[in-house]
Amino acid sequence: MGFPFDPTRPIYLQIMEEIKKRAVRGEIPPGGQIPSVRDLAKEMGVNPNTVARAYLELEREGFVFTKRGQGTYVTQDFARIEQERERLAESARQRFLKEIESLGLNEDQKAELLRKIEEDWS
Repeated sequence: MGFPFDPTRPIYLQIMEEIKKRAVRGEIPPGGQIPSVRDLAKEMGVNPNTVARAYLELEREGFVFTKRGQGTYVTQDFARIEQERERLAESARQRFLKEIESLGLNEDQKAELLRKIEEDWS
């Protein structure tokens, strides 16, 4: 089936984001092994070279580490994972605000939208 990629953003960046999201949600625990390049490429329906690039960038960022011959693992640094959770949340907030601004809502419409969001989360 493949992964629902955004055609406006580089695929390797979206793969990086997906690995980070899986880690912050706890699907991959700190120190947990992430899928092999080939397995994730198959799961997402992309070229293994694209996944390899994403893994290389994640390693450069210090979010994952590789044990030669054993695989690639999420950092064991809880603070680093929490930092990424906060960064992803802020990024989502910024995208939301940008989208809402693009609709040209007036202040009353924005207030009503915020009320509905708060109601949905209650």
